[in-house]
Amino acid sequence: MFSLIKYSAKHKELWNSFITASNNATFLLNRNFIEYHKERFDDYSLLIFKGEKLIAVLPANKVGDTLHSHQGLTYGGLVTHKTLKFNDVLDVFKLLLKFLEDQDILYLNIKSLPSIYASGPNSQLAYLMFLLKANVVRRDALSVIDYNFMPISISSNRKRGLKKGQVHNLVVKEERSLDNFWNDILIPNLKAQHNVKPVHTLEEITLLQSHFPDNIRQFNVYKGNTIVAGTTVFETKNVAHAQYISANSDKQELGSLDVLFNHLIHTVFINKHYFDFGTSNENNGLNINKGLLYWKESFGARMIVQDFYSVSTKNHELLNSVFI
Repeated sequence: MFSLIKYSAKHKELWNSFITASNNATFLLNRNFIEYHKERFDDYSLLIFKGEKLIAVLPANKVGDTLHSHQGLTYGGLVTHKTLKFNDVLDVFKLLLKFLEDQDILYLNIKSLPSIYASGPNSQLAYLMFLLKANVVRRDALSVIDYNFMPISISSNRKRGLKKGQVHNLVVKEERSLDNFWNDILIPNLKAQHNVKPVHTLEEITLLQSHFPDNIRQFNVYKGNTIVAGTTVFETKNVAHAQYISANSDKQELGSLDVLFNHLIHTVFINKHYFDFGTSNENNGLNINKGLLYWKESFGARMIVQDFYSVSTKNHELLNSVFI
């Protein structure tokens, strides 16, 4: 009834159509996103069929004896057809683990999809991880604004910053080009503050934007003709996620980030379900940058979690006696 095959380029159109129709995937799981840095990973993505029908995919890469739900992505896990019931999901996962065991892959590591990104109930994976005695090897804390709880409460600091921005006549502009933000704000700031580079080079993020122009959006703040702050937003069906945030050294004096996020949260993305500031974690989730968390929560964001699992592939036998 079920069959499993490794992904190859001939499956690209089928894969992407499946991702678009799924209720627990976003454009990050499209092959055009996954493959922008394909030379860095040993791709080992899988497709699962029921008869002739594709019912699940697993974006993945292999390192040694471990399969990872793709390390080049923020989240992943098993993507299922929206009509799939739990008994089929269980059988699919049992088939998946047995296949990996037969390939001498000992462990499957999964970055779960945060709940806010799913278009419907999506706790099947979490329950399977419980049944399989998986280890929670990491848990990240995301700071999220839930638009179901209005009005959004912001701190007095953010209100003062907004007034500063108004005094300085700051203007927020959405721009197609990412060049100004990357070259004048983001790269210099990351170099000066942390001696690191953005995860995406300008060339990579520009390529991704060309594939997903409606999903990757750039908002910049200007004082006169000078860019002073900006953010790159990854927009999905339910969520606007601030992927990159940066401002010049005058951000406190100008209130540039306050003006920017007030505009995004209360105007541009007001019809979304959630606004996601991302994590404030360090040390694989064991520590939180207190100042960064405070700043995000001062806009009204509150915590949800993203779990990272490791499961032994031999534990597929634990799924043989679930139903009674």
